[in-house]
Amino acid sequence: MEPAAAKEGYLISTDKNKIDLDYVHGFLTRSYWTPGIAREKVKRAIEGSMCFGVYQNEQQVGFARVITDQASFAYLCDVFIDEAHERKGLGKWLVETILAYPELQGLRRVMLATRDAHPLYEKCGFIMLSNPERWMTYTPEENKIK
Repeated sequence: MEPAAAKEGYLISTDKNKIDLDYVHGFLTRSYWTPGIAREKVKRAIEGSMCFGVYQNEQQVGFARVITDQASFAYLCDVFIDEAHERKGLGKWLVETILAYPELQGLRRVMLATRDAHPLYEKCGFIMLSNPERWMTYTPEENKIK
């Protein structure tokens, strides 16, 4: 698949064959949102999602996944830029590239969850839920079905 975007020595690509699974797993397993996640779970998540890798000279330096039906809804997740490449605008560029991606046009809603990156996402047009009372979540670990 052709790259989604190129800028100042960096490339964003949707080609899953370019993804360095060990690198992505290593980052995610140390993240606050998926600590200790199994490599096989990361592999399955990549296989079932639309993925965007950020590369410098063929070396992966960032990643994001979009879970979507490509018609009405998308969930943006696992967004990261390697610490060595932060403060270069790559995170904002990655999110803007994802939101402009042709297969994601016409959606009614794109959602995400973050603990500490609100300013980044606000720069890309995300806002807090205007009606959180409508939203619910189910977490199997916390809600055992009886």
